[in-house]
Amino acid sequence: MPVFAYRVARPDGSTLDGQIEGDEEHLVRAQLEGQGFLVFRLQRRGAGTTGLGLGRHAFGKLPLGEFLVFNQELLALVKAGLPVLRVWDLLIERANHSRFQQTLRTVRQDIRGGASASEALAKHPIHFSELYIATIKAGEQSGNLAEVLQRFIAYLKLMIGLRQKVSKALAYPGFLVLVGIAVIGFLLSYVVPTFVSVYAETSKSLPFATQLLLDLVTGGQAFVLPGLAGIVILGLAGRMYYVTPAGRLAVDQLLLSMPILGPIFVKHYTVQLTRTLATILAGGTPLVDALSIARGAISNRYVSGGVAGAVDEIREGTTLAAALDRPKVFPKLAVEMLSVGEETGSLPAMLHDVAEFYEGELDLRLTQLTTWIEPALLLIMGALVGAIVIIMYLPVFQMAGAV
Repeated sequence: MPVFAYRVARPDGSTLDGQIEGDEEHLVRAQLEGQGFLVFRLQRRGAGTTGLGLGRHAFGKLPLGEFLVFNQELLALVKAGLPVLRVWDLLIERANHSRFQQTLRTVRQDIRGGASASEALAKHPIHFSELYIATIKAGEQSGNLAEVLQRFIAYLKLMIGLRQKVSKALAYPGFLVLVGIAVIGFLLSYVVPTFVSVYAETSKSLPFATQLLLDLVTGGQAFVLPGLAGIVILGLAGRMYYVTPAGRLAVDQLLLSMPILGPIFVKHYTVQLTRTLATILAGGTPLVDALSIARGAISNRYVSGGVAGAVDEIREGTTLAAALDRPKVFPKLAVEMLSVGEETGSLPAMLHDVAEFYEGELDLRLTQLTTWIEPALLLIMGALVGAIVIIMYLPVFQMAGAV
């Protein structure tokens, strides 16, 4: 279920910041107002991206790469031992993103007013995720912010690398498909009509394949605009359905059951959960709170819902491994490894090992997939283009044979 961060005013005039779960923003707003609060701000948190990608704004409006640079600068300034306000002054000066720069100014103002950095950052969920706020809070409580930031930066680099790995694996096949569609579209829209005008001048009967292709192209021209309009309408309807909670849930569940890509998605979400949970637990956050935060980093709503159910079970005394095994989403080996980690008291280390193992598995599967899909696409596109050319030249071949 989506999580909303809110800022409200109590009847006595004091303000309150917090989080609440709900299906839709207007329902959450009505619930808060029904409790007598005046809602100042209500922002949905933990909205994941689709498919495999860790979206461009996985940690808010700031692009993920720029967010990494921001944290590297923050780490360097913290290590330098500069005063807190001076650190934020320098970060504000170096920020290139105008909206993010204004957010940093507000954060600095709150810190100057006596708030901790984690409290000030928590007021801006659009830029700073729950995971990041928990990281900063853990660093403040332990008195070792530099070490915690360094661990988070390492995590961020790994997640960026994972996203780039997936993007590269899909980029070349996607390019082949686009080029193939463009070539076939050129042949059907320009070359074939030229042959139609040439063959129309001859009284000889055409081969069946050639005549069929010409009839399809000639008859299809009348349906081009209605077909494109239908595709656009279907696309918009699909988009409208997808943005609904039920549509997003159905699509995310369908991704996991796809024949070849499904296991790849499962490995990806396993890495997302274990890597994030290991990072949070290493900062000293309790397991229930850590798992609640980690589910926001999972970009699949169906998997995230399963983890939410696991949180409730752990509160009732169930082990992490048993709770995660209940939805039957995560690999059996991963669950067994986590069970061993809990029994030996080394859960953070075991989570790290699971993430490392499935990152290697994901890398291997993506490599195998691209190794097979690239020649397959080349063969299919080449066969289609070659078939169109051969079919169009069949009458020429027949005339040459007759001569």
